[in-house]
Amino acid sequence: MSGRLQPYANQLADGIATLGLALAQETVDRLLAFGELLLKWNKVYNLSAIRSPQELITHHLLDSLAVLPHLESVNRLADIGSGGGLPGVALAIVRPGLLVSSIETVGKKASFQQQAKIELGLGNFSVLNKRVEQVQAGSLPGGAAEGVISRAFSSLADFVNLSGHLVAEGGALYAMKGVNPLDEIAALPSGWTITETHALSVPGLDAERHLLVIRRAGS
Repeated sequence: MSGRLQPYANQLADGIATLGLALAQETVDRLLAFGELLLKWNKVYNLSAIRSPQELITHHLLDSLAVLPHLESVNRLADIGSGGGLPGVALAIVRPGLLVSSIETVGKKASFQQQAKIELGLGNFSVLNKRVEQVQAGSLPGGAAEGVISRAFSSLADFVNLSGHLVAEGGALYAMKGVNPLDEIAALPSGWTITETHALSVPGLDAERHLLVIRRAGS
């Protein structure tokens, strides 16, 4: 393939290997194709503050894939406020058996995701152009989500309050964060608790990254 990301294709492949993932070349090529779409549409739609092809590899694609080992038990995933489709589109590419529902309020960003779904042939990916609090769990493909993930919420309390109703019995919320937000953890709504905290190491990204797993208390 050719494009702005081609000079960094080896960086993506090396990063995937460092994460311990074994992906077919076809899958890696689809990730690169998604990245090219992001770069192209970002010029007009302002999908992301990331403009550099090299940073797109690290800050978006590899950052999204870093959570994959912690989602092995999840077969139905809802991605909340995913903007340009991160991590949802990347995860749908890598795990074809994972049903991913992206919930995005901004019309132009939802339109981009729909275009990515079509161009990349992602039959396991769907886009809902709605506010998350307006989405009913039963309206998601396959029903309530076993996992609800987000990189975008400003606080854990907001994430839980607005998205908790989408989580299936026994499921969890997955909050992708930078530094471990101890003050936000202390402000979690009653009835919810942090059950796991994973420090993520994203190849090429010199910044703290954490994945917090939030479940209903007692589940």
